[in-house]
Amino acid sequence: MKSAKNLLLSWYQPIKLLIQSIMWKNFYIKPNEIGILYHRSDFKKILSPGEYTYFGRYWNVRIYNLNEPEAEIDNLELLLRSSHANEIQEHLLIIRTGFNQTALVHWGQTWLSIGSNQLRAFWRGFIEVESHFLNLDETLQLPDIFVQQLRGISLYGIKKFQISEYEIGLLYLQNNFVKPLEKGEYAFWAIDRDVSVRTISRILPNPDFPLEDILIEKHPEFVAAYCENVELLDFQVAVVRYRKKVIAILPPTSRKLFLQGVEVEIIDISTDAKLSPRLIAELVEGTTEVKNLIRSCVHICQVPSQHIGLLYINQEFQTQLQPGVNAWWIFGRSFKTETIDLRLQNMEVSGQEILSKDKVPLRLNLTAGFRIQDPLKAKNGLSDITGFLYKELQFALRGAVGERTLDALLEDKGAIDRSISEYIRQKASEYGIEVDSVGVKDIILPGEIKEILSKVVEAEKAAQANVVRRREETAATRSMLNTAKVMEDNPVALRLKELEVLERIAEKIEKIQVNGSLDSILTDLIRMNRE
Repeated sequence: MKSAKNLLLSWYQPIKLLIQSIMWKNFYIKPNEIGILYHRSDFKKILSPGEYTYFGRYWNVRIYNLNEPEAEIDNLELLLRSSHANEIQEHLLIIRTGFNQTALVHWGQTWLSIGSNQLRAFWRGFIEVESHFLNLDETLQLPDIFVQQLRGISLYGIKKFQISEYEIGLLYLQNNFVKPLEKGEYAFWAIDRDVSVRTISRILPNPDFPLEDILIEKHPEFVAAYCENVELLDFQVAVVRYRKKVIAILPPTSRKLFLQGVEVEIIDISTDAKLSPRLIAELVEGTTEVKNLIRSCVHICQVPSQHIGLLYINQEFQTQLQPGVNAWWIFGRSFKTETIDLRLQNMEVSGQEILSKDKVPLRLNLTAGFRIQDPLKAKNGLSDITGFLYKELQFALRGAVGERTLDALLEDKGAIDRSISEYIRQKASEYGIEVDSVGVKDIILPGEIKEILSKVVEAEKAAQANVVRRREETAATRSMLNTAKVMEDNPVALRLKELEVLERIAEKIEKIQVNGSLDSILTDLIRMNRE
């Protein structure tokens, strides 16, 4: 019996311990933890750090690390509506955001953003947790104190922007302009909203404002505070300057926003579209940047010296332009200008092949000098002045050459010039053109005609040479006869002639011998000299 009893006791003790381990629950919560006690799945209470024992198999505790302050509690919404709400709120900081409400929560150096319509819980006490609610109906912008604290921290649903001192920020919500932003740091809630900032440079006086017409019509307060609004009528042009430099040319019926500080000159072009000398010097003769601005706005005509200009507006002649630079605003008008050279001009009519009256083919080169005396008459009457003169000179040259034989042409070239000059002067004067001179430069003969003429000239020259030679021989014979008569009547002259002959002979020989008569010649010469 004793052994049976001992055996029973040996089995009873482990079974007792097993039953106790099943029926009793022991929980230990560390100092940096907190627990929530559940029976089955029902919330019972919140347990602070310590040891706890509960009888029953369905007790359990969910433990949270207080170093992570946010508490992710199942069915929190139901618990807050239950009888345990006060106990829960005693241990937890409850963050509940409305439809248009957000919150910022931070502990230590950690920040958390909470969007709209959310319920979040954070443990109290172990780490101090602070919360800040923001009403999105009032503003999307975070206060400056939070912007500074959030510097370098990226949070869900928050957009941050930096506006430099040389910029202006334009805040847009859902692509609708809200307000301008001065230099500084900004942060905005962008949960379920499109928040953007577009910057424009203060350095550029004519930046590209987004949707200028909307800013002008819907946000006049912004335009008045920051901008210069230029709106033009259909007969006005604006020249916009910044620091005395032209930065924009605005056409009629346009409107444009500029940053404040620009100077706007509005010009009435209803009656006179011509630019003043001051504007010509500034715009037409200015810098390359300014010239690019007026490229599609201004018609420019530069009339050189000794020229005249003709101005046509809407295809109608208006006036003559004196030498210099002229410019007009082209808006609403079409301009055309031409310059006419008033100096003496030359025209060459070269290589004209024409048959003379006796059917000899000739090639002639003609030159003419002319000047335009009445530019308007010439341009209105002729579409091509030089083409007209060239054609008429051709006609005149063919007429003058075709009426004359080759011999007549060669004997009197001036007749061609006179004929052509008389014809062309009359034709040109009808269109305000003065022909100053006309002349045939060259008459080029065919090769066989040249050869024939060369032979004719050679024969003529040979005949002329024979005549001259006969004339010279006759003169020489007559001279010799006269000399003989003189010597016959004058012995001294004969002797002198002998001496002359001797002298010529002596120049060619080494010795000469004179017998007898030389002394008597000298004696007679001396005697004649004394007498």
